[in-house]
Amino acid sequence: MSRIQLALNVDDLEESIAFYSKLFATEPAKTRPGYANFVVAEPPLKLVLMENPGTGGSLNHLGVEVADTDAVDAEQTRLAEAGFASIDERGTECCYAKQDKFWVEGAPNGERWEVYTVLGDAPTMCAPAEAASPCCA
Repeated sequence: MSRIQLALNVDDLEESIAFYSKLFATEPAKTRPGYANFVVAEPPLKLVLMENPGTGGSLNHLGVEVADTDAVDAEQTRLAEAGFASIDERGTECCYAKQDKFWVEGAPNGERWEVYTVLGDAPTMCAPAEAASPCCA
């Protein structure tokens, strides 16, 4: 199953969790310091909240969560054949999860898109090696 990911910057994480829990009638799937994510069944959505005071209400990044690494590879190949460049990140730790993913480069308005699969949980928001990743920057 694939679902769109919407990652938002929020000023107050607890206030935002309360709002989105009511809006989508679901509790967060994961909460960590400065971070929460919701797995919304209908509409299929991964909503990520990243506490970044002073930037609330702005877009952090967009993504497509796919089922497994084979699906990540297939999408990266498809997009490369369509002329899109990408930045590969395999076995990375981001958003308290270990992931295989890539970032699509060249969106006309500069928006950041990732195509990823979650391999497991991770103890930190970003591993030091991933600090320059668009998600963690």
